[in-house]
Amino acid sequence: MNRRTRRTLLIAAAVLLMLAVAIFLRSKAPPEAARLLPESDGMVYINLRPLRAFLRKDLKPPHYDPEYKAFIDATGINWERDLDQVAVALHRMPNPNGPNGPVAYSMVFVGSVTGRKLNDWLAAHAEARENYAGKTIYDIPSHGRTVRVSQIGYDMVAVSNTPTPEQIHSIIDRHNTAAWPFARSTLLQRYYRDVPLLSIAWGVGQIGLPFSESGSVSILGLQLPIPDNTAIIASLTPTLPLTNGFHLEGLLRCRVEEIAPSEQVAAGQAEALHTLITLFQQIAPPLADTPINNGFRELVKTAQVRRRKQRVIVSATISPSLFAPSDLAPSGLQEKLPGATTSPSDSASH
Repeated sequence: MNRRTRRTLLIAAAVLLMLAVAIFLRSKAPPEAARLLPESDGMVYINLRPLRAFLRKDLKPPHYDPEYKAFIDATGINWERDLDQVAVALHRMPNPNGPNGPVAYSMVFVGSVTGRKLNDWLAAHAEARENYAGKTIYDIPSHGRTVRVSQIGYDMVAVSNTPTPEQIHSIIDRHNTAAWPFARSTLLQRYYRDVPLLSIAWGVGQIGLPFSESGSVSILGLQLPIPDNTAIIASLTPTLPLTNGFHLEGLLRCRVEEIAPSEQVAAGQAEALHTLITLFQQIAPPLADTPINNGFRELVKTAQVRRRKQRVIVSATISPSLFAPSDLAPSGLQEKLPGATTSPSDSASH
């Protein structure tokens, strides 16, 4: 082997090694939609394609109000059908009684949700617009605040209802460097390594914020023994492999990990959560035999609480029947979706 051939082979091997390292790092990186989100107090990511497949037998046909139906007709975009991924950043508001309520949102949507027709709709409904870094940001009035919307890629839409445009500017700036897998927020740098592999939905940071009430987390009127500023890592992971193009025939494993400030606090939280689960397990059996009640029984039956030093881990199994009465699109996201009318901040604050 002559010198030139050996040199060529070494260069080719080095290039292949660099590509392999880049692919490996990319596989370990958070989804691009999540990496684009600005600095925030909490973050939630949902991959709707496998989740839609998981729920496909239990979903009811959605009911559209006239305004949303008009949006679908004008743009050809149906969020329930065309949205594949959503990443949400939660921003705690200094004045919980302001127009945003206790929390504002910045979001990145991925899917067949862009196009000229959407631009036309946004232009017709915007009270102002801004050109920033080559992107047009439309200011849409909604419930006493401004929702900023921008098409940042061929399949990506950025939305933010924060009081200033700083957050949507940050999303656009991050999009310009999105190929770099280490470009991410502080939350992702700190917590994403603890998100279980193959999770189709997860949240990190203060994800109790949307359910905050007087500093506590309240769900369905029940106050949980967890402060709303607690760092939490939550995830949904399929218990069976994905098959037949993301079709899920099994169950989902729900895991919520709380990071307490001390082992003593963690011990108290674990005991309180265990008591709460025991109460649920006593309430569940007499409930009527309905799909949602059956799903609830499965959830509490499999619920477990463990403590590992300062961390409290709650895990349980979720069946599709728990979601049977609901449409796929969470109502809490509706105000952020152009054309929808429901206000998540209003619903979160009640």
